[in-house]
Amino acid sequence: MPGQNEGADAHHPGVRHEESPRHRPLASPLLDPTAGPGGPAAGPVTGAVTALSACGTLTEPELLLCPTCSTPLTDSAHRNRGLTGDLGRSDGGTGREGNGTGREGEGSDRTADSSDRLLAALRASESRFRAAFCDAVIGMALIDAEDRIIEVNPAFAALIGRGVGELVRTHLHEIIDPEGMPDRLFSELVRGERERFRVEKQLKHRAGHTVWSKVTVSLIRDGAGDPLYTLALVEDITEQRRLGDRLEYQALHDPLTRLPNRAYFFERLDAACLAPVERPGPAAAERRVGVCYLDLDGFAAINEALGHHIGDQLLIAVATRLRRGFDGRDTHLVARMGGDEFAVLVTDSAGSEQLTELAARILEVLERPFDVAGHRLVITASVGVVERSVHETTPTDLVKDADSTLYWSKADGRARWTLYDPDRGAHQLTRQLLATSLRPALERGEFTIEYQPLVGLADGTVHGAEALVRWRHPRYGTLSPDRFIPLAEETGAIVPLGTWVLEESCRQARQWLTEFPETETFVSVNLAARQIWDSDIVADVARALERAGLPARLLQLEITESALLGPGGRPLQALQSLADMGVRIAIDDFGTGYSNLAYLSRLPVHVLKLDGTFIEGFREPAPTDRPGRPGLGSRRSDADEQIVGAMVQLAHTLGLTVTAEGIENAAQAERLRLTGCDTAQGWYFARPGEAELVAAILREGRPALNGR
Repeated sequence: MPGQNEGADAHHPGVRHEESPRHRPLASPLLDPTAGPGGPAAGPVTGAVTALSACGTLTEPELLLCPTCSTPLTDSAHRNRGLTGDLGRSDGGTGREGNGTGREGEGSDRTADSSDRLLAALRASESRFRAAFCDAVIGMALIDAEDRIIEVNPAFAALIGRGVGELVRTHLHEIIDPEGMPDRLFSELVRGERERFRVEKQLKHRAGHTVWSKVTVSLIRDGAGDPLYTLALVEDITEQRRLGDRLEYQALHDPLTRLPNRAYFFERLDAACLAPVERPGPAAAERRVGVCYLDLDGFAAINEALGHHIGDQLLIAVATRLRRGFDGRDTHLVARMGGDEFAVLVTDSAGSEQLTELAARILEVLERPFDVAGHRLVITASVGVVERSVHETTPTDLVKDADSTLYWSKADGRARWTLYDPDRGAHQLTRQLLATSLRPALERGEFTIEYQPLVGLADGTVHGAEALVRWRHPRYGTLSPDRFIPLAEETGAIVPLGTWVLEESCRQARQWLTEFPETETFVSVNLAARQIWDSDIVADVARALERAGLPARLLQLEITESALLGPGGRPLQALQSLADMGVRIAIDDFGTGYSNLAYLSRLPVHVLKLDGTFIEGFREPAPTDRPGRPGLGSRRSDADEQIVGAMVQLAHTLGLTVTAEGIENAAQAERLRLTGCDTAQGWYFARPGEAELVAAILREGRPALNGR
């Protein structure tokens, strides 16, 4: 029986025979694809060992293949292996049939037992693989070289809403969207240059929706190590993707208004600024970007008066109007930057005119009243506008300048838009640099004090001197107080700076007293309201007087009328304690603040310093020196003279003295003297200078008058 003899020899452990192309081996004991329905191995095979498919994908029996050569295993081939071996030789091959048959029978039995164990192991391995393949919760599919499915498990079929049987021989692209597949990686896998790769892909569900999946594609090789099939493991990650999308949305959107937040705004702005690099060309070189940065005016008052829940609903209403009016276009983005601040980004600006028109429309949209929880609310907004070429800016600088421009708009009166001005921006930058270097400059000794004499109008002698601090800045030169005192008050640096000025002025006044004891020249030091609130000014003054050895009567403290007469009792208590010590108290810039005359009589005040605006009308000669009908300027001069005269009389009635500032000529000095004004200061008498200037005047006994 040649056929049986060939089968027995072929499955001997030491024998290999030529493999049939349709019986190429699998790396795992999977069903040979050629044995499927209609395959070439579906025909009858005598005595073939078969097993039914555990997944139900085939209707024909399965062939168990030899792990060595992939030839179908048959019961007769294994059961009669010893006999077929004898039949393969000539009947006369041995003269000792009994003995030879006995030994050969014994060897055949051992071979048959080994083959049975091998067959049982193959069946057990096949059964285990079938159980793992079919019961796996992850989808699995075996794919041939033509991208057609050979076999799938129920998990894969359920993932896309189809049956197992209908997926066999289905082309892979009917299920998985081919767009975005990593062609290079897939080609390397098919050629055997890569063992596996992983990718996230969208699967097409029968119901029409998309199923996101994580697909791991692995290579299966044949016995010779050549690529044979691919195995796809498919895991449903749709819920993970949805969760990730929700988290990404929450990370990039404001939870209250549902508008894009600051992070999303900067993402879009970064993309707009990087666009010319990604898209080079003449058009990209001219690409411009603009921002309208807006803040609601008086929103804090609404929160305080009506509650934060009403404020939140108002923000939602504002966001809705902005979204409907200015969002929805590819080049426009409305975002909430935080609090009551919003921004409109224009990623393809046509120029500053477009941005200013947009800002005007924003103000118009927000001017209409809002009906919020039974309240009819009317609000306004301030808008800062910045527009420039992307080559001239960075996202950080653009937003910084827009924020600065917004606050310019508020400072200019609110309910308006303001376009960024580079000169004003440079000034603001200088202010910021000065503000941050105030305290270090004080430590480095960059401040100095100049003194301007206070001259008695009746006798022309120096009664005292006002201390005026100067900043010898290494970069900007000498800075007058109006350049840095407001910054010092904003930052709190006025407290250490004021303490230094106080101590240095007391020390200088003591030197004058030592040199000119008969004059008793006092020193006048400006006192900021924040010095009273943020420090123990009474203790500071007492310490400065004690260290300098200066009598309290030779120190005068000037405080503005608005700070002195404003709300709160602490300034009055502190000034009363200072007055009780013997320190002179002067109200600076009198006539520009509250001017509560009834309150004035109860203040611990000794001197009124008239604001310079009242002195401007005194520059012309006295009315008696002007013959004819007086003009408008003359009438104003007459009015100023009457006002100053009334204030002088009032002050004298209250036991106060009056000092005038800004005297520039002899006519002013004479007219002020005629009103009864006590002392004056200005360039007519002397410009501010070093302490030696005051000492020189004291030595001469009269002020060195300019122009005389």
